[in-house]
Amino acid sequence: MHPLSRTALLAVLTTLALAAVAGTPPAARTSGISLEQARTIALKAAPGKIVKEEREKENGALRYSFDIQQDGKIHEIGVDVVTGKIVEDKFEDPANRD
Repeated sequence: MHPLSRTALLAVLTTLALAAVAGTPPAARTSGISLEQARTIALKAAPGKIVKEEREKENGALRYSFDIQQDGKIHEIGVDVVTGKIVEDKFEDPANRD
C-alpha cells in the first residue's frame, strides 16, 4: 500500500471513530439508574426525610449522594449511578455540616 494511502486511510478511520464517540448521547455513555431509583434505594437503607441530594463525582465515579434526617442525625447514603449499589453509608458529624 502506498504511504499516502495508509495516511489517508488512518485519517478516515480516526475521523469516523471520533465522530462515533462524539455522536453518542451522554445518557448512553453513562447509563445507569435514575435519581428516583437512587432515592428509593437510599430511603430503603436509611428511612427518613431527604434534606439534601446531589449527583456528584467522587474518587472518579459518579454517584448520587443523599443526606437523610433520622432522629436528629444526618445519615449520608451514596448510591453508585451505574450499578445502584450503596457506596457510602455513614452518619455525618454535626460539626462538619455546611
